Amino acid sequence: MNRTINYTIPPEYDGEKVNTFLRSGVGLSYRMVRSLRQIKGSMLLDGEYIRTIDPLKAGSTLTLTLPQDKSTAEPQKADFEIVYEDGDILVVNKPAGLAMHPTHNHQGDTLANAVSYYLTQSGRDAVFRAAGRLDKGTSGLVIIALHKMAASKLAGNYEKQYTAIVEGEYTGTGTIDAPIIRPDPMKTIRAVGEGGEEAVTHWKSLGSKNGLSLLEINLETGRTHQIRVHFASQGTPLAGDEMYGGHTDKITRHALHCGKLTLTHPVTGEEMTFTAELPEDMASLAREI
Repeated sequence: MNRTINYTIPPEYDGEKVNTFLRSGVGLSYRMVRSLRQIKGSMLLDGEYIRTIDPLKAGSTLTLTLPQDKSTAEPQKADFEIVYEDGDILVVNKPAGLAMHPTHNHQGDTLANAVSYYLTQSGRDAVFRAAGRLDKGTSGLVIIALHKMAASKLAGNYEKQYTAIVEGEYTGTGTIDAPIIRPDPMKTIRAVGEGGEEAVTHWKSLGSKNGLSLLEINLETGRTHQIRVHFASQGTPLAGDEMYGGHTDKITRHALHCGKLTLTHPVTGEEMTFTAELPEDMASLAREI
């Protein structure tokens, strides 16, 4: 099903070109505008065909029609929680252990496959466009754009807040500012090292006891494994994070959860915040702190 979006032209864009409104008023990228231009009938002004170089009239209705695209992920059922959905975005709570995208190690058992299955049950389809990603072992909130325009508008317009349990006792607040490198290009493991990509992690202690700390974490950058690598570099790896030196006696996956997501809706412009409680494995361990 195609997605149709209507915009009423405000007075300040009276006489301006369609392209100017789409770029400045709607906030579309040059690539997205070009894509619309190439699809016949994707732009109408008061129901009449219009080009990006044509002038607008205040009070008129500009209609954009975004074609439904086809998912490249095979539909496969899997459990995940729907937190919010509309015609533009889908916010889900991903369980730990579910990979994001199909790879040579994961065929069919990913969030992309599960979302494809969910959408097909209601006669819909969409390429899996997740804004940001979570590691397979990380649980929590993921936002998925249901069309190209939503994906374009979401880029950089969201913030995530994480909860982690680390093996070490932290109090107060702090920042880890250390570049991250990939020592072996054939392996996924990362490390702190000179010449790496800038990486900044802000943390706040929510409690510490029994050699563990419950931390609230906000990222300034979004490097692969950033939180895991940064705390491992301090000698305090995430509990359960065997890859980076954590112990698995109390939890069998790295104790990291994306529990808060704030975004600007790509169509309405509304500021929205979503939350997801700690899953039981992390909640149980947090009760010891």
